[in-house]
Amino acid sequence: MPRGEFAAKELIKKRKHQRMLKKWWKRKYFKNKAKYDAVGTVPRAKAIVLQKFAVGQKQPHSGQLKCVRVQLIKNAKVVGAFVPGDGTINFIDEHDEVTIQGLGGSQRGQMGCIPGMKYRVVAINGVDVYQIIRGKKEKPKR
Repeated sequence: MPRGEFAAKELIKKRKHQRMLKKWWKRKYFKNKAKYDAVGTVPRAKAIVLQKFAVGQKQPHSGQLKCVRVQLIKNAKVVGAFVPGDGTINFIDEHDEVTIQGLGGSQRGQMGCIPGMKYRVVAINGVDVYQIIRGKKEKPKR
């Protein structure tokens, strides 16, 4: 460890180097979320449904996961979003307005056996998905 009258510069340099080794700090320092995440720095974003499709799960699981391709209203980027719940895809039509949020995978990526999906649908036309599934609310007609 440097000591003495002119040690401050060396200590600052060392501290910066140690910080750069931490992934979360580097992402924050270089503003990578704002640059590369389609949703940006906000937790949720509204989007328009373009199409519905199903993707196969990764090994060792099998089955079809229901997903939608959506276009974000804020910047017109097209992304895929996973639709949670059993039969929820039946409530979603093309040109519906959905709200999406991050799926929660490590390092802002996909989660578990869902291939390529970084986002999930949380609301359809402003109504929570889980309330629609349970029959507590109806999806409003637009």
